[in-house]
Amino acid sequence: MSRGKRYDGEPKLNFKKVIGVIIAVAVIIMIIVSIINIVKTSNNKVEVKNYTYYTAYENGKFGIINDEGNIIIEPIYDEIISIPNNSKPIFICTYDVNDETGTYKTKAVNEKNEEILTGYDQIEAIDNFDSKQNIWYEDNILRVSKNGKYGLIDFTGKEVIPCDYDEITSLKGVKSNIIIKKAGNSGLINEKGQTIIPTQYKQILTLKEGYKNEYVIVNENNQYGLISTTSTILIEPKYEEIKYLNSSSLFAVKEAGVWKLLNTEDSQIIIDGGYDELKEAKTDGSIIIVKDGKYGVINTNKEEKIAPTYEELKYAFSIYYIAKKDGKYGIINLENQEIIPFEYTNMIYIENGGFIQADKSETETVIFDNTLSQKIIGLVSEINIEKGYIKAYVNNEYKYYNFKFEEKKSSDLLTSNTLFLSKKDGKYGYVDKSGKVVIDYIYEDATEQNLKRICSS
Repeated sequence: MSRGKRYDGEPKLNFKKVIGVIIAVAVIIMIIVSIINIVKTSNNKVEVKNYTYYTAYENGKFGIINDEGNIIIEPIYDEIISIPNNSKPIFICTYDVNDETGTYKTKAVNEKNEEILTGYDQIEAIDNFDSKQNIWYEDNILRVSKNGKYGLIDFTGKEVIPCDYDEITSLKGVKSNIIIKKAGNSGLINEKGQTIIPTQYKQILTLKEGYKNEYVIVNENNQYGLISTTSTILIEPKYEEIKYLNSSSLFAVKEAGVWKLLNTEDSQIIIDGGYDELKEAKTDGSIIIVKDGKYGVINTNKEEKIAPTYEELKYAFSIYYIAKKDGKYGIINLENQEIIPFEYTNMIYIENGGFIQADKSETETVIFDNTLSQKIIGLVSEINIEKGYIKAYVNNEYKYYNFKFEEKKSSDLLTSNTLFLSKKDGKYGYVDKSGKVVIDYIYEDATEQNLKRICSS
C-alpha cells in the first residue's frame, strides 16, 4: 500500500474541523456507557438490531463504540477513525502518519476490525461542511486512489467512477455533489457518478449554500456564468460576479463594477446599474436594493416602493419586511408602514416554521406567528426545524412547543430519546418514557439528553 500525502491541494484529512466534533463525541460516549447501564433492561427475544456507531477515545487512542455502549473496535489507533455513515459498520482508519513528510496510510475495516474494500493505495471518507460549521461525510461513497489518480466506490466496493481524476472533493455546503478535476478542468457529478456539469470549467461554485438548482461556472478568463443541472447555459460566462436573489429567473450580475438585474427567461437586463447592490428579488417583482449604504425596495420598473433609508432590510413573508433602524429591528410592510416597533436587538424569519424570532434582550425572545401575534415570550434555547419544535425557558421552567405553538411534553417530540429532563422542587433530574426517575432531582440546571452529557450541579 502506498503512502498518501496529507496536504496535497485540499487537505485529505480535515483534522481541524473534524477533531473538535469527534473529541466532543468521544467524551459524550464515555458517559453514554455509564448512563445506559442504568436504563437498559433485559430482553430475551432474538432480534436483528441496527446499531449507530461512534468514535470513542481512551488513553490517547481511538476506537469505535455502538449506541448500546459496546466496544466494537478497541481503542488502538493513534488517529481519529472516520465513520462515513454511522448506521453502517464501515470505518476508515488512518495509520503510519508522518507529520514531517505529510504522508499517511489508510484502510477500511468492518465491525470485526477486518480490512475490507481493498485493492487501492488510499481509501478515504469525503468530508463536507457548511458556513455554520456543520460537518458531515458523503454517506454513500468513498474516495479511492491508485497510482496517483482518484476515483469513487460505493460502500459495497462497486466502482462509481474509475481512478482517472487528479482530484475529487465535495462541493462545500451541498450534499451529494462531488467536484472532479482532470487536466486542470472541473466538473460536477452526483453520488451515483452521473454527470451534472461536464468537466470543462476552471471552477464550479454554489449560488447559495445548499442550493443545487443552478451553479456558477468560471471559465479560464475568470468570467462567471450560470448553468443548470441539465448542463444548459442560463447566463453566458462573461460577468465579474453572479449573485442569487432568491428568484428562479432574476439574478444579479456584475459587469465593469456595476450591478445589473438579469432575467434568464429572455436573457434581458432589466436594471442596468444605479445601485450599490441588489440583495433580494420576489415573484411580485419587488427587489431589495442598497443605495448610498441604505436599504430600500424597488420594482422591476425601478419604481421606489420603500425609500432606501434603512440600515438593513430583509423580506420575511407576504408583504412584510424585517427592517433595522437606529440599531433596532422591527417589521414594516410594502407600504413602508411600521407593523412591529423597532425595539428588538435581532430578528429573523424562520421560513420552515412560518414564524418570526425576535430577540428583545439576552434573556428574552418573542416568537410571532404569521399574523404577527405574540405566541411565546421567554428565553428560546432551541428551534429544531427537523423535528418541528421550539424549546423555551418560560416562567422558570423549560417548555416545548410545536410549530402550531401548542405546548407539548418532551417525550412527545423527542421520540428517539430514552431520558427526559424533569423538574421537581426547583431541581432538575431525568426520567424515562414511563416517567420513572432515572437520575434524581439534584441539578440546578440541565439540558435535555439522549443518553448524553449531564450538566453538573
